[in-house]
This record gives sequence, C-alpha cells and structure tokens, in this order.
Amino acid sequence: MGYHQAVKGTHLEALPYGRVYNFSAGPGTLPVEVLEEARDDLLNYKGCGMSVMEMSHRSKDYEAIHYETIRSLRTILNIPDDWGVLFLQGGASLQNAMVPMNLAIEGKTPNYIDTGTWGHKSIGDAKKLGPVHIAWTSEPSNFDHAPEDDEPNFSDDVSYIYFTSNETIQGVDYLRDPKFAPDVPVVCDMSSNILSRPMDLGRYDVIFAGAQKNQGPAGVATVILSPRALEIASQKDLPLMLSWKKAHEADSIHNTPPCWAIYMCGLYYKWVIKEGGLDEMARRAEKRSSLIYDVIDQSEGFYIGHAQKKNRSKMNISFRTVNEELDKKFIQEAEANGMKTIAGHRSVGGMRASMYNAFPVSGAELLAEFMKDFAKRNA
Repeated sequence: MGYHQAVKGTHLEALPYGRVYNFSAGPGTLPVEVLEEARDDLLNYKGCGMSVMEMSHRSKDYEAIHYETIRSLRTILNIPDDWGVLFLQGGASLQNAMVPMNLAIEGKTPNYIDTGTWGHKSIGDAKKLGPVHIAWTSEPSNFDHAPEDDEPNFSDDVSYIYFTSNETIQGVDYLRDPKFAPDVPVVCDMSSNILSRPMDLGRYDVIFAGAQKNQGPAGVATVILSPRALEIASQKDLPLMLSWKKAHEADSIHNTPPCWAIYMCGLYYKWVIKEGGLDEMARRAEKRSSLIYDVIDQSEGFYIGHAQKKNRSKMNISFRTVNEELDKKFIQEAEANGMKTIAGHRSVGGMRASMYNAFPVSGAELLAEFMKDFAKRNA
C-alpha cells in the first residue's frame, strides 16, 4: 500500500474542491470560505450589477469596501486613529525604496539589520539612494539566526532602524518585538508573519507587508505608519506614487487602487476576526510548526533544520535531509501525496514548508506523518 493510500480519508480527502496542501512561500493558501465568498461575489457584488474588478474606485460601493477593510485591519492590530494605514501597489519590494525616500533625514544614516535574503535586498535598494550602515549581519552563517536586542552596532547618526521580522527563505524569525536602544524610528518588513501573533505596536514606526502570504492575494502591500513616521514623511516632496504623505492624505485612493486585492484582504481580515483574532492565529501557528520541528528534532540527524532553534520561524520551516538525492526524492514523493511547492530555495536547498494563517493544521499533520515514514524508509 502506498503512503497516499495509507492516509487516505484522514487528510487529503477532507479538503474541498480537490484542493492540495500548498506549502508555497507566496502566494500562500487562502481560507476556503474567503475564496467561496469572492466566487459568489465575482459577477455581481452584493446586487450592484457588477464585479468589484469593474466598479469605479470613486463609487459608494467600492468606498464602503475600502474603508471597511481599513477598519478591520485597525481592529485586528489595535491601530490608533492617529496612525496611518495605507494600501499601496508595488508589493513589499517597492517599500525597499519608499522607506529611505520617505524617512531619510539629512546628515543622518539609515541603519539596517541583515538577517536574510529579503533584508539583504532591502539594503541593496537603500544603498542606491544614499549611505547605509549595516549594524548587524548573519551572512557568514548563511543567515541562520537573528540578533539579540543589544547586539547590533548602531551608528551615532542613525536616522532609522530597519529589520525583517521573518525571513521567508531561511526560516528565521525574531519571535518577539525587539526593543532597540536608540530612540529613532523603527521600520519592519513584516510580510511573512504579520497577523500571526499578538504584537506591541508601540515598538514600531513603520510596518509594511506584501499581502500574498498572510493577508490576501498578490497586488497590494499594507503600510502602517506611526505619527512620528507620518511627520517625517510629510516634509518630503516626492512623486505621487512614492509619497506616503500623499497616499495617507487620500486614504490610498490617490490613484486607482488595486480594488480587487483590497477587497480580498477585507474578506481575509474578517475571517481572522471571526476565527478568534491574533491569539488564535498564534495558537495555530505554534501547533503547525511544532508538529514539524518535533519530527526534525527526533529524527536523529536525518532531518536538519536551517535556522537556529532560538529563531525558528513558525511560518516558514526550512530543512533538508542528509543528502541532496534524498531531498529530491522527498520533494517528488511529497508532491505525489498532495503536498505541493515544498522545495526549498536554491540558496538554502532542501525543503521549505510555508504554513501561513490560513494553512490547515491537517496539512502539518500530514507532512509530519510523511516525514516520519520517509525517514524510516530511507535512513
């Protein structure tokens, strides 16, 4: 009996519409009920006679969607009224340029913490716009951990501190809200772990996140700005699409926004609230990730995790077997058993199991069982 048949009826058959377990690092799994509601609204949104993809962004129907989405995100993260909430195009990658453009202060230097591929890319973009100080890096160990709060060596003239809270490729997460010493704006790329746990908003001034991992589909990035960040940005005269100030003043309707993506995020936010908010998302993340990390730790060296234990991501688990040939075999067999897009990034190798908020716990259970079986057959 093949592995798929051995677990038949307990995992894959429970998924509707012939779906599989999607371990992709992004775009990631969306809640089925969100997809169902979007399907039902696709041709005729709430009886208005057209799709959200067709309606004017200046219409009352779309404005209701837009502002309800903002209110839902404020509710989930308890964002004060004097903070800005933006929905912008260009994904998180464009924010790599918009952050230094909007926060630069003459005579001062941005300080970056380098914990992985995405942090590394943000540094590269910032350097094209001016001097950058790298306060800390784990590049010598191929980005396998994050620093303690007192480890970064900040410059005397720091303008803002930038870090990535969860590195998707290496599977490294701070697992906390850092409190860095200098009293300067703190910027966080939270693309892959936003909404996955309760957080202290007061530790940050700028939070941005591409939607396609933990909020909705690709096409929009959320940007959350403290009053201090808004004040600095208000002094900049930037082109329309690069200005936080202009986006904030127009509630992100300073041009035609990505209406469908924002609508989908609104459905996702309502799903998070209905399911129990950030406490429940954190509980599920702990359950899913513990199932996999327990197998790795108990495999007697057959599976090797990339991240150090103190910084193991609950969203992205990067691991490998004892050799590349077994890695390839693992990926092929996993995909044959309904576990898709589980191959690791080429810079790390092996496998990567990305399990965001909407990823079913049953998928983690299936992967854990498969890992045990695979190790038994190949050790």
